[in-house]
Amino acid sequence: MSPTSETLTKEQVRIVEHKGCAFVSACPGAGKTRVLVERARVLLKDSSTGKGVAFLSFTNAAVSEFEQRLRREGLLPTPAFPHFVGTFDGFLWQFLVAPFGVQGCEETPRLIPDMKGILVRPYEKAQPLPLSCFDRTTGEIITEEARRLGFDPDKKRAHQAKAYSTTAAKIRQRCRTRGQLDLDDVRALAEERLNDDALSSKPAGALAARFREIVVDEAQDCNPKDLAIIQWLRDAGIATKVICDPHQSIYGFRGGVTKELDDFGDTFDASQRLSMSGNFRSSKPICKAIVALRPKHARANSDHAVGKYRSVNTPVHILAYPGSGVPASVGAKFREMVESEGLEVSNCPVLASTWDSARKAIGQPARSARQDLTLRLAAAVSSFHGNFETGNRRTALEDVHRVVLELEGKLDGRTYRQYLDAEGLGPGAWRPRILKIVCDLRYDPDAFPSPDAWLEQARALLEPYLPDDGRTISQRLKRNRDLSSVLVTPGAADLVAMSIHAAKGREFPGVCVVMTSSTAKGILEYLETGAPVESAEEARKTYVAASRAQRLLCIAIPKSQADRLEAHLRSTGTPVERCALTLENP
Repeated sequence: MSPTSETLTKEQVRIVEHKGCAFVSACPGAGKTRVLVERARVLLKDSSTGKGVAFLSFTNAAVSEFEQRLRREGLLPTPAFPHFVGTFDGFLWQFLVAPFGVQGCEETPRLIPDMKGILVRPYEKAQPLPLSCFDRTTGEIITEEARRLGFDPDKKRAHQAKAYSTTAAKIRQRCRTRGQLDLDDVRALAEERLNDDALSSKPAGALAARFREIVVDEAQDCNPKDLAIIQWLRDAGIATKVICDPHQSIYGFRGGVTKELDDFGDTFDASQRLSMSGNFRSSKPICKAIVALRPKHARANSDHAVGKYRSVNTPVHILAYPGSGVPASVGAKFREMVESEGLEVSNCPVLASTWDSARKAIGQPARSARQDLTLRLAAAVSSFHGNFETGNRRTALEDVHRVVLELEGKLDGRTYRQYLDAEGLGPGAWRPRILKIVCDLRYDPDAFPSPDAWLEQARALLEPYLPDDGRTISQRLKRNRDLSSVLVTPGAADLVAMSIHAAKGREFPGVCVVMTSSTAKGILEYLETGAPVESAEEARKTYVAASRAQRLLCIAIPKSQADRLEAHLRSTGTPVERCALTLENP
């Protein structure tokens, strides 16, 4: 055992020292990053085989955090070869798609991740629909997606719907001819390649020669095709480790897996199925609540509070609110509890399935579904200055750059990634000027006495980018009544609203989880009985949100469902206190 392993739990040591393939189930707060770093320490110090190690995850933010940790520890060389630290998508692209090209296309393949955003407009006055609204195989309009954008195919004439489908198919074919691929194309090509025995043996042999071990973290974010690729890596003879919490699978909208992941875990031998049940993040009451929020069949094994907050006994608070909408009294009561615990208000978010529900809970107006350039610019600038994760700040910079390009009229119907690809622009070519804009527009009340003052500065900075088309900067960056709610620079006394997806992978001293009147009943029924299955993902979102909390957990729920929630939490021994709210702030 290495000296650093002495501070690990027995479960963690077993994983760090495990050789060969493994399927690791980890509870929230299990210290996965620490285990991955220690596993990397074991592997990277042994260069006798000359082979590399690959660490894969599913978001840029997670990859950036892990890579920085490895470099701080002095474990990852520069350059990293033969090792690989990156996203699962990046791995597929680099090793299974880019080297082989696209059959029938002479162009070098190029990755365009946002291709789904290409607008389909069959004739000049037609309502534009993104390419994501069309089936990749048939080209037919996906009715549910189109209706969500206010377009009902059933109310259109047959020839109109056909015109959309035909245009979408032509766009896909044109992109394919140019070698432009999105992430779904990458997976489809990888699957085709792996299903062909003659073709799959070559990359399999190459990867087995380069990597001694591949670790896939956050595997609950996989889709079924990803699992098939991971199985192919195992079949190639590479020691493959899969680390996941199946109950945190909240990406069903993009093909995420739940039962498939459990079934995949069953393909590993008993000696290869490992677990981490020690929760270093949360208090004992919160750990008990987390267990209660799992499906009925998954509550037999409890998590154990083993971190610095294991002795905190603050009960879980139920905030029962009246009416069908989420009132601002939720946020007001949560603030009161946060302050009574001596926690920093701005570091204790209100989380909900949607941004709007979370914003309502802290008394902020819902955002417009179709934000204009002004709100998009303000949101991106606020996101950049409000985030500490490298991946999220990078995304915010790209959002600002996209707004500037739209002002300049340079996108011309292309997506952001298509423009960068066509112009051959890397980050170094555009990032310095965009970073300056973002820094100059940081919303600080000392610099900007009002949102209008911020808007005037934004107009002054961006006016030089306008094309000579007769429109003024005031016509492009319009005043918007929602600007004040978007331009938020959190201070020590400000509550923060976040969506559950945005909070995934993070932790906070205190959390308020908002359950809405439209979902609460279904979630509780699913937790109690396993049905309705359509509420399963909403239940997992609640689980993810609650498991972000370290010391204080509040759950806001319509008072009509408060009794059921209290009884359900108490069934796992969770200490609970209940507070009845009014529609007004207390």
